[in-house]
Amino acid sequence: MYALNVRDHFMIAHSFSGEVFGPAQRLHGATYVVDAEFRRADLDGDGLVVDIGCASQVLKTVLSDLNYRNLDDQTGFAGQNTTTEFLAKLIFDRISEAARDGRLGAGAAGLSAIKITLNESHIAWASYEGAL
Repeated sequence: MYALNVRDHFMIAHSFSGEVFGPAQRLHGATYVVDAEFRRADLDGDGLVVDIGCASQVLKTVLSDLNYRNLDDQTGFAGQNTTTEFLAKLIFDRISEAARDGRLGAGAAGLSAIKITLNESHIAWASYEGAL
């Protein structure tokens, strides 16, 4: 299995509902380093997993919708705890849509999976991985 990874980051503010979250029930900030890993069994005709420029641009575009936002104020997240795990799946869904729409280039048709990892710090991260 071949893999290509691109990386970017975004910053948000949010709060959580539920006793399990302790002090994180209050408004707080997070800066995530995001890894988007694209996988396929065989390289495309150009010898690529996916075009690295397209992958970087799609990741940047997806993250720009979240960057510098208070997620508590976003109507699409009303009543949702925007945990690291939830955000990893959200980013996966949006990048998967970009792959289906051709925004990752023609070679992306051969992708078998994408894995999104949100690094909260040097000691904690969460991922979502799914097949295409």
